[in-house]
Amino acid sequence: MRAVRMTAPGVLEQVEVPTPTAGPGEVLLRVGAVGACHSDLHILDAPPGLFPTPMTLGHEVAGTVDRVGAGVDGWAAGDRAAVYGIIGCGHCRACLRGLENQCRVVPVGGIGLSRDGGLAEHVVVPASRLQHVGDLDLAQAAPLTDAGLTPYHALELAREKLRPGTTCVVIGIGGLGHMAVQILVATTAVRIVAVDTSVAALDLASRMGAHDVVQAGPDTVDKIRALVGPPPDGADVVLDCVCAQPTLDTARQVVATGGQLLLVGLAGGTLPVRPVVDEPPPLPMETSVEVPFWGTRAELQEVIALARGGVLQADVQTFPLAEAPEAYELLRRGQIHGRAVIVP
Repeated sequence: MRAVRMTAPGVLEQVEVPTPTAGPGEVLLRVGAVGACHSDLHILDAPPGLFPTPMTLGHEVAGTVDRVGAGVDGWAAGDRAAVYGIIGCGHCRACLRGLENQCRVVPVGGIGLSRDGGLAEHVVVPASRLQHVGDLDLAQAAPLTDAGLTPYHALELAREKLRPGTTCVVIGIGGLGHMAVQILVATTAVRIVAVDTSVAALDLASRMGAHDVVQAGPDTVDKIRALVGPPPDGADVVLDCVCAQPTLDTARQVVATGGQLLLVGLAGGTLPVRPVVDEPPPLPMETSVEVPFWGTRAELQEVIALARGGVLQADVQTFPLAEAPEAYELLRRGQIHGRAVIVP
């Protein structure tokens, strides 16, 4: 079968590999769609030895069950499914509570991270990782598994602060950010302020339901402050889907006293946390900071329900499998709107 693999650190190419076989408790999935995520670029750019090579990338996967392995119940050939990418130990305190994204035994890994992912015609996954998607378009189902799940999980962590009449600032209206705006519209009554450097991204945010949009630049903080008020007031929640130094600096300067920062981007910025009496402070007093990771299987089920209910839809650009390397280059250059989806 065809697969797009990281054959060496930084090297992504299409190759021919044997079609895998589902073992006990596993399912062979015929891949229908795979989301291209910025995390994949971090895997490609990682130092040698941090991720296995060769490895098929792709952790946002949806497809159709082809064959089931021994001992698999609840799944049959022809069933359509999305893949929950995390594989925890299943036995630690976190996993037993359903928090496999906090596994205390297995380092960060899973489908397309520590074992072959979905950028191929077929992929083998544990049956426990599958979620039914019904008649949902597979190109829509695939991004739900990360681009939808990650902001959903992050916002769940801040649910107590997302009261009617509060304000949430979403920084970065890309794959995750445009889904976050829709999740906020569907599940809260908060004021949504969308921030991005791209006019096209801000137009997308407006169409998705953002109440205010701010084009990022030298005066980003002033523009947001004009909307949320001066300190100690500000945004109740800031969701930073970028986490570069400029976006983290913006986030900490516009969050309210007692507010919450949700850092889901991986762009490598640094957030100063110092308990000092400075003016202005590095962080307002009583501010909490969360670094969410992916989400839980239960939350993915809820995200799929939102999509099947028609209130959550990914804005996608599709590419054939052979053009996956080109899609990642466009992603690296910031030329993808919404989510790039590879369709084998």
